[in-house]
Amino acid sequence: MSKLSVGIVGLPNVGKSTLFNALTNKSVPAENYPFCTIDPSVGIVPVPDERLERLSALSRSKKTIPAVVEFVDIAGLVKGASEGEGLGNKFLSNIREVDAIIEMVRTFEDPDIIHVHEKVDPLFDIEIINLELEAADIKKPTLYVLNTSEVSGQISQEFKSKIPGPYLEVDPIFGTGLDQLINESYKLLNLITFFTTGEDESRAWTTQRDATAPFAGKSIHTDFQEKFIRAQVVAYEDLVSAGSMAKAREKGLVRTEGKEYIVQDGDVIEFLI
Repeated sequence: MSKLSVGIVGLPNVGKSTLFNALTNKSVPAENYPFCTIDPSVGIVPVPDERLERLSALSRSKKTIPAVVEFVDIAGLVKGASEGEGLGNKFLSNIREVDAIIEMVRTFEDPDIIHVHEKVDPLFDIEIINLELEAADIKKPTLYVLNTSEVSGQISQEFKSKIPGPYLEVDPIFGTGLDQLINESYKLLNLITFFTTGEDESRAWTTQRDATAPFAGKSIHTDFQEKFIRAQVVAYEDLVSAGSMAKAREKGLVRTEGKEYIVQDGDVIEFLI
């Protein structure tokens, strides 16, 4: 499938680049991923998944390749961007190219880090960004990320109750909440993971939720969609409990599925063409 990406947006000086740098410290070499643009503002970040490690151990795989999410660091959005203020048109065109949005919200006071409106008011900041996105007719899935770096004390429940969508608290300086953020971004894109496993490699592949087997197979190679005959499928839990693919076959846990089969998160699949 074509690369799906999540854009990190927010006002200037809210911690977007700190978050992006923290995420890309985890990034993986790009050569395993086709269609990859090598751009300083794009990070290809592995999706944490214990299932892949267990499959790799089970198959004694030489290589282990995770599923990934592509994050894009988008420069700070300012009030009036939809009318071309600042570098508004460029920012908005960058946002249009991503498939989902992480909206970074500053919740901390720091006299050394200037706030663009000279006051820290997270709900006001959210309102400004959302108005600009709305004015530019950008309607994509959004996850609000509260930057809790340097925050003393707890963020109030009253404030949290006013956030207009799902949110996470992340400290990009100390790296807390990053794995959850990656997993939530993956869900935000409406993606699931299926696996292939063997001695050469165990690999997590990405496809859209509710994808048929041929559509999912396209993630590996277009032939698996165009020349699809059938797929051998075993659920991750069944394979692990059986102990090996051979034992899973003996126990009748490996199913033969046709073109209409809807791939489930955690399926281990062998495509036949």
